[in-house]
Order: sequence, then C-alpha cells, then structure tokens
Amino acid sequence: MERILTPGSDRTLVEQIVDWYAARIDERLLRPGSRMPSVRQFAAGHGVSRFTVVEAYDRLIARGYLESRRGSGFYVRDRGDGLAPRAADAWAEPAGARIDIGWLLRNMFRKLPAQNMPGGGVLPTDWLDADIVASGLRALGRQGATPLLDYGDPQGFGPLRERLRQKLAEFGIGARAQQIVTTNGVSQALDLIAQHFLKPGDTVLVDEPSWFLMFGRMSLLGARIIGVPRGADGPDLDRLQELAQAHRPKLFVTVSVLHNPTSTAIAPAVAYRLLQLAERFDFTIVEDDVYGDLHPGPAVQPCLRLAGLDQLQRVVYLGGFSKTLAASLRVGFVACEPGLARALTDLKMLVGLTSPELGERLVHRVLSEGQYRRHLDRLRARLAAAYEPALRAVERLDMRPFATPGIGMFVWADAGVDTTSVAQAMHERGYLMAPGSLFMPGQRPSTWMRFNVATTCNPRMLADLQEVLGQVRARAGVAGA
Repeated sequence: MERILTPGSDRTLVEQIVDWYAARIDERLLRPGSRMPSVRQFAAGHGVSRFTVVEAYDRLIARGYLESRRGSGFYVRDRGDGLAPRAADAWAEPAGARIDIGWLLRNMFRKLPAQNMPGGGVLPTDWLDADIVASGLRALGRQGATPLLDYGDPQGFGPLRERLRQKLAEFGIGARAQQIVTTNGVSQALDLIAQHFLKPGDTVLVDEPSWFLMFGRMSLLGARIIGVPRGADGPDLDRLQELAQAHRPKLFVTVSVLHNPTSTAIAPAVAYRLLQLAERFDFTIVEDDVYGDLHPGPAVQPCLRLAGLDQLQRVVYLGGFSKTLAASLRVGFVACEPGLARALTDLKMLVGLTSPELGERLVHRVLSEGQYRRHLDRLRARLAAAYEPALRAVERLDMRPFATPGIGMFVWADAGVDTTSVAQAMHERGYLMAPGSLFMPGQRPSTWMRFNVATTCNPRMLADLQEVLGQVRARAGVAGA
C-alpha cells in the first residue's frame, strides 16, 4: 500500500489523509468514480483507527471530493456538475503538462505540505513569526481605520520610506526618501523597471542561472534575454564584456548577496569591474536583494552591494519582505536616482494607482520596533543549522553542489541528467521540484536542480527522489545508476 502518512509530522493524521487524497484528485490521478479503500482496509493498512479514517472521509465528502454510496462504500466524486471551482481545481495540471515557468508558478500556489516542496522559493510558514504580523495588525486596528480608507501616497507610505532610507544606510547605500518607491512586491518592481527601460528588440543580460520569473515578463515586452554564466564569485565578466559589446544591452539583472539559486555572493574585485563595464557600455544594473536580509554578515561571506559602491547612479536596487515576514505580505521597494524614482512612480500610478498602504504600515511598524532584527537573527540561525544536513542529503543522491557557502536558502546541485524529467516524475508523486531549465534563459534542458534547505530533509521525499533519479539515470545510461 502506498505511503500516505508521515510519522512525526506537525499535521494530524486526519489532515495528512485529507491533503494526500485531495491533491491526487485535483491532479486527476484519482478519477471520478474510483472506489476508495474501505474504512477497515485503510485503517488496517496504515495502522490508524477507524475513527481517524471516518473523519478524514467525512471531510473529503464535505469538500466535494468524495461521495458515500449506501452499502457500497466511498467513491471519488465527479465535480463537473456545476459546483463552484476550487482554487486547487484551477491549478490542476493535465497529464504530461510541459514543465515551464507557468508550471512552476501554478504549482507554487498548490496547498502542498512544506516538506513536499523542496523546489519552493520561500520559507515554511512555521519558520516565520506569525505573532509579529498579528500583533502589528492589532496595533494598526487600535489606531483607527481612517488613514487606511484613502489611496495613500503613490510613492509609498512616507514613514516606511524614511525607515527604508535608514536600512539602506546600514548597507552603505546613501539614498533620500524621495529616491525610494514602494511596490507590490519585488515582482512589480522588476515589472515597472522593465516597462520603463525596454522596448521590443532590446537586450537584457541576466545571471545564468537566475530567478525564472524575470524571463517570462521581460520576454512578453519583446526583449531578448541572454544569460551571463555565474561563477562562485559572481558573473563571468569576460563573457559579459563580449555580450555587452555585441548586443549593447539596456539592463543587466543580477544578485550581489545570496544569489538565487546558488547562494553565492559577488566578490569585491568582480563588483568593481562590473561597474566599470556598465559605465563603458552604458547599461543599467538592476540589483535584486530580496534574499539579502537572510545574510549573516561579512564575517561569513562577502556581502558588498553594488548600489553601495555606485550610490544609485547606474544601479537600481530592489528589496522586499515577502521572504522574511510573509509571502502574502507584498511589500517591496525600488531605490534609484531621483529622476528614475519620479518616472517609476508615474508608471506605478498608470498600472495600479498606489500600492496597498495597510501592508506598508505593517512593515513600518515591524521595522521600527526592533522585532524584525531579532526575527532575522532566528531565521539566520535556523538556516545555518539546516544547511549542512540538506547539503549532505543532496550529496548522498550523487548530486554535485555548485558551491557550499553554508548560508542562505538554496543548494544548487548537478544531477548529471536532465532534471525536467525528474521534476515531472516527482510531481506525479506529489512533490514540487525546481529543475534547472527554469533558471535558464530560453528554458533549455539542464542537469541542475535547486533545493530549499528548509524543506529538503524529508526522508520520504528523499527516498522517492533517489528512486526517480535512479530510473532517469538508468534510461539515460548514466554510469553508476
């Protein structure tokens, strides 16, 4: 009998049963009309009480997944009868769905257990501090709702921008509050920048590998996306120079600290030369620092920001709080030269008026009361403790890590075979993986895969992954499979 329950999970047995069957019904792995195991059969096969099974089946019936037929048992319900679609139904993947950027985005929003999402890009919710968010919301409520009834400042909540100015100063980035524009997450910040700078046919250089979302959005604007190979100390500058000379790019999008997906940093010598190349070939550098708050400091790894060297002349700096406070708290920001800040504010108003001020007021309160710094200390310590076990788990799968910085959220590892087929097979078993093709411009095949260290040490997932890798390697004729 297939394994459904995970001993020691923080979810109840009933919740595990419900989630497991709901996911498979959503994915059409269990078809309408399929007969479920009887209560007695399930209880005996999984070592649980009949009461547990009955409660789980009752919940599945209440949610529209099952129906009970008197004297016959429980069956998967046909939900194509006019029922309102569930969120999970909307994201169910057809059999053999192509793994691309859209696939990963859709599956990121499936309600899978965190331990089944080693390819996710956020921390598990139980790693975050819900009390910080809840207490902040209560405090805002006590202040009265009147300030929240208007549109707010198009450039962003003024006190938050002032606090962000102080935060940037800690990184050596000198900026006035007028140079900061808040956004609906870093994704909107990238979108505004792309719309401002790019027209069809323009070239954008990006780290290779790098965050997949930028590829799709910039391509929709008609831009040509070209990757610059990323090494352990930053982008390959010789290759960047060749590409800049040949294509005269408008933008180079990079990460200086805790690069996604390699968790590496740009070395100081590389940073200085990169700025020289930007000046020589007249392109703007977009520095995405959304993971930077998780960095433990220069004593562990270089954490030099390009914006600190350049002082926002040719560098546009992006930051946000979705990775550290709450994924649903869509508060990001752009820091840049004053003229660009004005232009981005105008564009922000054209596409969405203002960003939600409730979230901005909440982030301001958290930053101002000292809670955020303590929260980051806890997250950094927990990530540091999780990194080594995750790294060793990946290595036991005969995967070669790109680098071992020992910090950050990710391990980027080479499986020796195309990881798209690995991700597809794991998806069929109920796991979200992040194959390397999604981090390459053009999504060409890749043998690399990104692992989230916070969710990688699930024994059941690792056993399934080892089995899948063995099968894929055997088909590919890889030695040692």
